Amino acid sequence: MKHVMLIAGAALAALVLAGAGAWHHHNHPDLDAPAPAAMDVLDKQGKVLGQHVLPSAQEIAGLSNAESVMLGRRLLNETARLLPDNVGNGLNCNSCHMAQGRFALRNHYINTGGNYPRYMPRPGKPIDLAERINGCFVRSMNGHKLAVDSAEMKGMLDYMHWLGQGMPQGSKVAGRTEGEIDQTLQPDPLRGEAIYAAQCASCHGNDGEGMKDQFNEYLFPPLWGDDSFNIGAGMARLYKAAAFVKYNMPLAVNQEPPFGQGELSDQEAVDVAYYFTQKPRPDFAGKANDWPRDKKPKDARY
Repeated sequence: MKHVMLIAGAALAALVLAGAGAWHHHNHPDLDAPAPAAMDVLDKQGKVLGQHVLPSAQEIAGLSNAESVMLGRRLLNETARLLPDNVGNGLNCNSCHMAQGRFALRNHYINTGGNYPRYMPRPGKPIDLAERINGCFVRSMNGHKLAVDSAEMKGMLDYMHWLGQGMPQGSKVAGRTEGEIDQTLQPDPLRGEAIYAAQCASCHGNDGEGMKDQFNEYLFPPLWGDDSFNIGAGMARLYKAAAFVKYNMPLAVNQEPPFGQGELSDQEAVDVAYYFTQKPRPDFAGKANDWPRDKKPKDARY
């Protein structure tokens, strides 16, 4: 009898587990992100040359320059902590280049390795990738340039080249670095303030001060004030900031998996971007030298 009860108990347990498994599968689908999809690689005329699949970080260990690539990957994530002499605020490179710079519409790095040197309107001349990175240090990071021959600069360059490995020089993946936004829209500051209070302040603070963890490191970056980007940064421009907000914020409420589904309209993104870009932030000493040849964008702060 005892043996029969044990068998019955085991059968019942199996049924319960099977039922739990079915319930789990039905109500909690696999939450892992999908495997990286191949992206079209385009030449300068937009002709498809082939496809590119992003490499996995697990592959870095097998590279001949693995140590440098890993250093670059870490620096881009922990820039403020690891390069305090070069970062003058609380931001990291990946505060704006999200998820290690691997996703379209989130300021990815996939194309950067093969697309420099290139002419840039803001300095009015061709620049290489190291100079482009240093532009971020003095603008977005409100800090100081990194030595071009340093191991840290080499690591960042090596990481970016690794993301686009195998792509022909001058080609690019079809995935845009940033999303489109309607630049004819005019901002409503009051509506922007209300949107910020409802959807942004819980992470970035009521006064744009950001949020720190128990180790005094930023979980969410400050959007204005001394610890934020200066007026010379791309993110200080209204429509650039609005495009970033629309396709990336709030976190987990965005355009497509694994980041969620869209939340803000173009108008709402412009409204809230105007609210925080117009707030006080550090000045940029070299602003008078910007756009010496090309027309200054209409949304520049100066």
